[in-house]
Amino acid sequence: MRTERSRRAVPPPNHVVSSDESTNRAQVQQNDHQAQGVLPLALPSTTGQVLPRIQISDVRISPSSPDIYTEHFGLTRRPFALAPDPEFLFWPPAHKRAYTMLEYGVMTHSPITVITGEVGAGKTTLLLHLLRSLGPEVSVGLISNPNGSRAELLRWVLMALDQPAVPDETYVDLFSRFQTYLINEYAAGRRVVLIFDEAQNLAREALEELRMFTNINSGQDELLQLVLVGQPELRSVISRPDMRQFAQRVSASFHLTEMDLRTVRAYIPHRLKVAGREQRVFSAAAVNLIYKVTGGVPRLVNQLCDLSMVYAYTRGKQIVSERTVHQVLDDGVLFAINSTRVQDDK
Repeated sequence: MRTERSRRAVPPPNHVVSSDESTNRAQVQQNDHQAQGVLPLALPSTTGQVLPRIQISDVRISPSSPDIYTEHFGLTRRPFALAPDPEFLFWPPAHKRAYTMLEYGVMTHSPITVITGEVGAGKTTLLLHLLRSLGPEVSVGLISNPNGSRAELLRWVLMALDQPAVPDETYVDLFSRFQTYLINEYAAGRRVVLIFDEAQNLAREALEELRMFTNINSGQDELLQLVLVGQPELRSVISRPDMRQFAQRVSASFHLTEMDLRTVRAYIPHRLKVAGREQRVFSAAAVNLIYKVTGGVPRLVNQLCDLSMVYAYTRGKQIVSERTVHQVLDDGVLFAINSTRVQDDK
């Protein structure tokens, strides 16, 4: 995906972005893939798929559709729906620091920037916020869940930049087109940023290929920057002794941790307030339990809070108690947490 964007100021952490109506089908598709406290960038691909070209200024995320418990709790929308909504942006300290390093890497022309974190920690969210802040002097190519040979990697890169990549072309042909594109963009006053989401799937050989890409930069002529976002395994691979050449080109990096208890205590009422509820919904004991079983992972916190509100609604309760959260867990309806509990019991 190559994004072309109009110039705009960087929105502050609490910036509210207006939303247009979109189809319920698109909303459901996003529901299946994302559940976290801040905006995700795009749906992940299981096949190394390059996302279709879009105008980033046209990206709109519709409000959550009415749900069974919204009226019961006096809400305008589901506060913990899996589909991301820019009005629910929440910036815990760790996410602020991660975004600062991400922005620092891009703005200072860092050859390689690496952001890692556990599944559901909100890594991809930061990318969308970054994309919305970049001006027209930056051309962005987004590759989601990359894997395969070096030639396949280069094809994904070219397609992400809206460049042709014929299957029967040789690697030399592909690289020549890639290099020409970078030079032409530089001559036009633009630099290219390639973003690899789910980059932990890149093999060592692919990472070495990316390092070679940055060799096109010479002196003060920065034509290409790489941003790698992935799970902790990515950091482990880069830290290996045989990857020291790659590691030396990483100028900005950050490991995004889960929310602590204090942050979760602020996170839950923040989302409820945005959804129209000023009064407390979750008891203190319920929040403590939610943190304990989710480990502060935003996606899991959202899922457990959402289901707990469904259970409270079915009982006609206005407060989600610790007992209600226990019932959700005991029923095993939240698979991600339930499977973890089963493993811990072994």
